[in-house]
Amino acid sequence: MTTAKCVLEGEVKGTITFVQNAGEVTVSGEVTGLSPGNHGFHVHQFGDYSTGCTGTGGHFNPHGKEHGAPSVENRHVGDLGNITAGDDGKAAVNITDKQITLTGEHSIIGRAIVVHAGEDDLGLGGHDDSKTTGHAGGRLSCGVIGIAK
Repeated sequence: MTTAKCVLEGEVKGTITFVQNAGEVTVSGEVTGLSPGNHGFHVHQFGDYSTGCTGTGGHFNPHGKEHGAPSVENRHVGDLGNITAGDDGKAAVNITDKQITLTGEHSIIGRAIVVHAGEDDLGLGGHDDSKTTGHAGGRLSCGVIGIAK
């Protein structure tokens, strides 16, 4: 079993754990410091936030697909949907995904998690950027996904 972690830094903080099981990855943890509501939650292409979260590039998309919901086949590999913060600014992360992996050619190890300011419209919002970013808004926090002990 392969395990990875990501520590989110900035005003929005959190620790995210990834566990590779047969054919799927479980993503769990907690994010704090959010405004109440939904926030886009994605794996981005690069594990580089030396210039802030913009250095992480776009969503991880090795197959060149459109942005979409985690439940559809036509989506970026990094499209993990939304996390929902309560009135206390905390969001529990509990995602199981069949497209991300911690091993192989399209591993997410060394890439970044980005938490967005707005809700991911899952490619269905009709905005100019719905099919590329989910119209999820600015980048509140990011961190590199690394192998855990």
